[in-house]
Amino acid sequence: MPATQAEHTSRSSAEFRAYDPQRGAEVDRRHGLLAEYLHLKELDALLLRRPANIAWLTCGGDVQRTGCCDPIVAVLLTPDARVVLTSNVDSSLLFDGPLSGLGFQLKERPWQQPRELLWQDVCRGRKVGVDLPLPGAVTVDTDLAEFRCRLCEAEFAHLRELGRDLAHAVEATCRNCEEGAAECEIAGQLLHRLARHLMTPVRVQVLSDGRGERYRHWGYGDAPVRRYATISVLARRHGLHLGVARTFSFGTPPERLLDALHHTGMLLGTALYFSQAGWTADEVWSRVQRIYEKYGAADEWRLADQGEVVGYEACEQSLGPESSFHLSEGMPIFWYPSVGPAMAGDSILIQPQGQALLTTGRQWPLLTVSIKGTPIELPGLLQREPTEAWAVG
Repeated sequence: MPATQAEHTSRSSAEFRAYDPQRGAEVDRRHGLLAEYLHLKELDALLLRRPANIAWLTCGGDVQRTGCCDPIVAVLLTPDARVVLTSNVDSSLLFDGPLSGLGFQLKERPWQQPRELLWQDVCRGRKVGVDLPLPGAVTVDTDLAEFRCRLCEAEFAHLRELGRDLAHAVEATCRNCEEGAAECEIAGQLLHRLARHLMTPVRVQVLSDGRGERYRHWGYGDAPVRRYATISVLARRHGLHLGVARTFSFGTPPERLLDALHHTGMLLGTALYFSQAGWTADEVWSRVQRIYEKYGAADEWRLADQGEVVGYEACEQSLGPESSFHLSEGMPIFWYPSVGPAMAGDSILIQPQGQALLTTGRQWPLLTVSIKGTPIELPGLLQREPTEAWAVG
């Protein structure tokens, strides 16, 4: 039976987020904060083009095309109005979806006209602050990054849900992939699980049989997983980012891998324990660096980055030995130290009473480490039974 026109045009309730009055009130509050900022900086307006800034302003509105980093919208914000600048192709999707009911006005142009013309038109005759360089405007992106770090309770709830679903997707992939499957096949299984739960992959790594020791930023290729692998992923949902890494083996893992995993566990536990509000990144880093030295791997940290503050940007702030960046309550952090063939990775949320692990797993083997006499339980190695075909080899 042919589908009716209504069936073609109707939308499932799962396709778009329903209007949330609390979210609408928070958008109004954030508009007020930026209005005060305009007054202090003696600016007439802000032109926001970075998806991260628009996602923060809209409390999670994703304005990027699927499978593309190119934003489909800019927002002009004045003390009294917030105006969406977009094309006729994208306006209905935005106002039916991520911006529905949030009090935005619309200024659109035909898709074939350059977007730059619309930006220039709305900025003409105004003193405008911008988050991406634009001739005649004042770049204020550093200031806006500070606003993005101020998250609310609803965003904390989104982070907890994202962390739970992300860890589950990675762990399920580790449990169910077949021995001898190629890295790219395993990545495909993970991407399928992410898509099912509306998580957008930002960085996916499948590191088989020690490949990460040589290539710390390896993605995935066609090599089969014969003995062990680490799956690491950074993903986004509701505009917010989190990361997680897990390691599994088929049969008894090599002793060298077990030693390296214990080392990375100590590194991860140290990083999580000392990531406290009021500390600077270099203060945390000095504790992490001592663990590298204690285990005879003093230069390993030089081979790859170790962690970052995440949020509406995949990397709001890189954490390293020369960073004086101040950590504060409500910041999510993804730590992922690596040593030789091993990598450990989890995300936390800094809280007054201590750090909350966001990427908690389900029935995953645990590794307990002691930091300053405090036991910390971290995800360990999942050891799976090898198949007979590979066990013989």
